[in-house]
Amino acid sequence: MSSASGRPDDKLTIHSTVALSTGYKMPLLGFGVYQNQDARPSVIEAFKAGYRHVDSAQVYRNEAQVAEAVRESGLDRGEVFITTKCTSKTHGYESTKKGVDASLEKMKFDYVDLFLIHDPLSGTERRLQTYKALLEAKEKGKIRSVGVSNYNVKHIEEIRAAGYELPSVNQIELHPFCQQKEIVKYCEANNIVVQAYCPIIRGQMDDPVIPEVAKKYARDPAQVLCRWSLQKGYVPLPKSATPSRIHSNANLYDFELEEEDIAKLDGLDRGKAGAVSWNPVDAP
Repeated sequence: MSSASGRPDDKLTIHSTVALSTGYKMPLLGFGVYQNQDARPSVIEAFKAGYRHVDSAQVYRNEAQVAEAVRESGLDRGEVFITTKCTSKTHGYESTKKGVDASLEKMKFDYVDLFLIHDPLSGTERRLQTYKALLEAKEKGKIRSVGVSNYNVKHIEEIRAAGYELPSVNQIELHPFCQQKEIVKYCEANNIVVQAYCPIIRGQMDDPVIPEVAKKYARDPAQVLCRWSLQKGYVPLPKSATPSRIHSNANLYDFELEEEDIAKLDGLDRGKAGAVSWNPVDAP
């Protein structure tokens, strides 16, 4: 669990969760499947490594594979937390309702744990239509929690202005080079859990501070970066299709970064210039 300050208040384990505003619990470590065209074996391996949280999306075209992995794993559906997302080209009220049903049909699930608006690129009117459709799907039990991704403060404020409940999650690019501090501060103040995509910077660890800290703890740089996310109170979503890396990225719970090393990593922020992905948070 994480405290109101965003820092963990209990000793973290791979089974640690955070309570969403909807009352459901989300595992603090997630497994990303972006650009994973054969996600089933990777997700099965992730379950073996202890992950219980998988982050997919309609545009990834692997929702069905993720669901197949859940069934093949032998885990109960209630033991795993599954996320999917709708991208801007499908935004709108009716198209979103159809999209929710299409995702459930592909996955052969009765519900999705978390459904995110993938990006804010469709403009205010369609964003709000999409959000309304997701909230209605939640009321019908098709979705347990509704969230957003790549949303800046102004995008969430338009949800508030429309009179809707705020999202339970905002998934943004987040790592020491791109810390999105204003968005994070706003989310923490409004009980919106922050998920961190690209937590290991797509391997672009071109600053000597990262290997220096990793050496101190005898850890891989990727492990240090994911641990930084966890200790900051974020939900990191590392992705890999390599079994050894899948396990390594989950091996985060027998060390803890000291405050001085967190401060060193905090000092790497490059603002917008530090982004390694599309990061469309400035969409009008």
